[in-house]
Amino acid sequence: MKKYSKEFKAEAVRLAQAGAKPVNKIADDLGVSRTGLRGWLAEVDPVAPIGETPEEELHRLRRENNVLQMERDILKKATAFFAKESR
Repeated sequence: MKKYSKEFKAEAVRLAQAGAKPVNKIADDLGVSRTGLRGWLAEVDPVAPIGETPEEELHRLRRENNVLQMERDILKKATAFFAKESR
């Protein structure tokens, strides 16, 4: 297993957080594993999405929005059903 200095890791994380390039591209450019760079990012901020481009974020948010709309529609139908049943 290859060891990297704290300074190297910090610079790699800074580049990844800047979001100019995808995390995979930065890892390839620096010669580190993609998993390793993602791990370094998770150490810094375990809650932040790792290396999402704006397009990836938009795609993810649209998927989440579709799921939420389906859940809302199911709850509306269930509410109407149980309201009708209770009469």
